[in-house]
Amino acid sequence: MKGLGRSFESLIPTELIDDEFDPTALEDKKESKLKELKLEEIVRDEEQPRREFNKEALEALAASIKEHGVLQPIVVTKEEGKYKIVAGERRWRASKIAGLKKIPAIIRTLDSQNRLELSIIENAQREDLNAIELATAYAKLKTQFNLSTEDIAAKVGKSEQTVQNTLRLLTLPEEAKKTMVKEKLTEGVMRPLVSRDEKTIQKVLPKIVKEGWTARKVERYFAETKQKSSATAIKRSAYLKDEDRLSAKYNVVAKITGRSLTFKCKNESDLNSLIKKLS
Repeated sequence: MKGLGRSFESLIPTELIDDEFDPTALEDKKESKLKELKLEEIVRDEEQPRREFNKEALEALAASIKEHGVLQPIVVTKEEGKYKIVAGERRWRASKIAGLKKIPAIIRTLDSQNRLELSIIENAQREDLNAIELATAYAKLKTQFNLSTEDIAAKVGKSEQTVQNTLRLLTLPEEAKKTMVKEKLTEGVMRPLVSRDEKTIQKVLPKIVKEGWTARKVERYFAETKQKSSATAIKRSAYLKDEDRLSAKYNVVAKITGRSLTFKCKNESDLNSLIKKLS
């Protein structure tokens, strides 16, 4: 059941749960059955507090389902001959819009649902889990049991902010997550990378590993980089008028970088003309 928990739209992007980092994957397989169900056999949970679904978002998801299929099974329990949705109502609704007749579903009994939830919570409280495994356990509680971060925090005895920060680690690129686990990097060291683009992470991560950067060192690096970028931008804007004036005067492209002034000519004739003007 690779990729369980992909509908994570209320906090961070999708495709976040991987069996490689899932400490309860085996329990999930023991407690659940995966099969295709007819959409007409499935009903929403009337006690589910969420009633409104954005029409445009549903249409977009339906279009994606038409092209790629339903990538993430919904989770259901069987009650009175029907299958009640535990998690994945949005996918179920979008599948109907897309014209599907069946949808992949994980079927659990209420007992197995409770056992698995307890298993995940117990795993989330273990001290030997790495941060990615811990985040994966939280994500399963959120996506497969419809628990809020506040609920999860209460169940595992941590603050809601702590749970949210750990969950955000799942948005890191796959290689960064693997490096974090392999090199035993702390959550504090990796957290500043969460909001960075993949190119920046690829540039910084080897330095973190090789030089043994602390969390404070990583934060200081990004603070200094931002400061330098801001200073460069201010310095650059100060010379824009001079560049425009010189470009117009000499019929070239003038550029001021640092302490250098360069002229770019369209052709050799313009170059010779520039040389004469500057002589």
